[in-house]
Amino acid sequence: MIGIQHVSKWYKDFQVLKDCSTSVAKGEVVVICGPSGSGKSTLIKCVNALENFQKGEIVIDGTSLGDPATDLPKLRSRVGMVFQSFELFPHLSIIDNLTLAQEKVIGRGRDEAMAKGMALLERVGLRSQAAKYPGQLSGGQQQRVAIARALAMDPIAMLFDEPTSALDPEMINEVLDVMTELAREGMTMMCVTHEMGFARRVAHRVVFMDYGQIVEDRATGDFFENPKTDRARAFLSKILNH
Repeated sequence: MIGIQHVSKWYKDFQVLKDCSTSVAKGEVVVICGPSGSGKSTLIKCVNALENFQKGEIVIDGTSLGDPATDLPKLRSRVGMVFQSFELFPHLSIIDNLTLAQEKVIGRGRDEAMAKGMALLERVGLRSQAAKYPGQLSGGQQQRVAIARALAMDPIAMLFDEPTSALDPEMINEVLDVMTELAREGMTMMCVTHEMGFARRVAHRVVFMDYGQIVEDRATGDFFENPKTDRARAFLSKILNH
């Protein structure tokens, strides 16, 4: 579903991604982890063409992001993205946040978009909040709305960029529960996260990054039980002991 081959990226003279290669099969869940500044968020934003890259190739469901003929807005509409900050429109009600892109981007009628939006709010446990505005909801509720909004576009894959890092601790599980359910239903997912319990429980593979490079790309059990590199071992010893 997602192929990343020899991707490199620079910000002026600083190389933020260095020859990164990995792939995600249909229905697979891959967690990307690593220390701050390792390039995790940049890599996942490149997958959705929110960041440009200078070398390599990224292919989503057979479509190359680097092909000048590729309709990037159309491609983005098929790949859901959930950010660290919720990115909801504060002046729109919750249901209107879910229906806007359905109507404007993929041309659904108002009734169909409303029905889809309400069904997804039901799914994430927020149907009763449909008429409220984002500022009236908790952080965890807003992030669940953001996930529902991405799902409203019927994505072929979902990308998560540290979706729980801005949340209070008691709100984290309600978001991870929605993500876990998505994974169990077979959604193709790439997740940048420090939630190692979620990674252990849900991910098929773990990609560990450091200094812009993919240091390890292994089955989840292998990564946690027997990391190959000293860098990964040091990272896990710190993050699993707190």
